[in-house]
Formats: sequence, C-alpha cells, structure tokens
Amino acid sequence: MANASDDRVLLLHGIASGARSMRRLERAIIAAGYDTLNLAYPSCTMCLVDLVEKVRLQSAWIERKGTGVTHFVTYSMGGLLARAYIERYRPIRLGRVVMLAPPNGGSEIADLLVNNQFYRKIFGPMGAELTTSPSSSLEQLLGKVDYPLGIVAGNRFVDPLGWLLIPGPNDGRVSVEHTMVPGMADHITIPATHFAMMRNQNAIRHVVAFLVNGHFVRD
Repeated sequence: MANASDDRVLLLHGIASGARSMRRLERAIIAAGYDTLNLAYPSCTMCLVDLVEKVRLQSAWIERKGTGVTHFVTYSMGGLLARAYIERYRPIRLGRVVMLAPPNGGSEIADLLVNNQFYRKIFGPMGAELTTSPSSSLEQLLGKVDYPLGIVAGNRFVDPLGWLLIPGPNDGRVSVEHTMVPGMADHITIPATHFAMMRNQNAIRHVVAFLVNGHFVRD
C-alpha cells in the first residue's frame, strides 16, 4: 500500500442523506493523513446504475491525482454504490473499502414498505432496490467482492421495527447477517444504531484502522 499521504478516500453517503452526514468521519480520515472526496448526490431520485454514472462524473479526476491508491468509505446504501462503481469503473489503483451498516443482503424494512406510496415517494427508485430479493440485473451490477473489504455492523435500535421485523441482531434497519457479503476481508459488530453509525466514535476508529492496517481493532 502507498503511504497515507499519497492516498485518497472517496466517501459515499446513504439514502436520504448527504455529504454533511459524513463530515465527522471525514475529519478523522483527514487527521489520519488521507486526502478525501466527500461526494453529494441525489440518492432519492436516481436508481443505482444512474448514481454510479453520477459519481463517475464527480470523481473521475482522482485517478489522475498523485501516485497513491483510491480507498472507499461508505455508509448504508453507499456501500452498494461503491460495489457497483468498482464493478463498472474499478480504479486502476484500488485500495481498501470500508462499509458502515451496508445492506448487502437488503433490508426487511424495505421489503415491508417497498409497495407503500409514501415510501416510494420519499426514497424513490433506489428505495426499491434495497429489498432482500434483488433482481438479477442488480446482482450483476454489484458484482463480486475481490478487493480488501471491511464491514462494520450495528446491533442496537431505538424503534421497535428492528425487533419486530428483522430476525436476529440488527441496527434497526439492517440485520448483522445482511451486512455481510462473500469475499469480505473483515467484519465486526459494535453497539450502534443504523442512523448513528457514521458518527459513532467506535465505528470511526474501526474505519481508520482498516484503512491503515487492513483489519479492525480488537481490544
């Protein structure tokens, strides 16, 4: 791996969110010596394949910057966006990928609400792609994980939906099991809710550790 001072980290936020939600995490990554690109995109008005093209337009220049590698740090739906982006436009010098609470196996909450008009109005076409039964075209778009990937999952929730609808440990929106994906290099579960994950200091500590060392911190 290149020195951190030569590397850049592409941050991808979740659905119905924005770059501002990733700023605490971004500051920690900058403090660790990395350049960052914290992107904003219309996650509720585009499907995944269109979001990939949007991110491509915003980030294509980073491949021409310096000699280091390009890492990805994502939150929630941003993990799917990173997988699709890498599958379609894999950086020549791809580094490590860290995902916080990614719905790699979908979410039972999306299963419940996918046909609800209010849900579809708020979360748009991307919301329909978060179910636990992805289409074959979506699976093809996501591709296989053949790069260093670390996943941080949460097992706390503040509303009853997680307890009522999601089997097993979960963060209120995604089960720990559904954060996993074949090919991942490391996985850890922490006491955090889905919506607080990208601001959780323990999660941030694990993100930086994986970027630097390729594995999470285990005290």
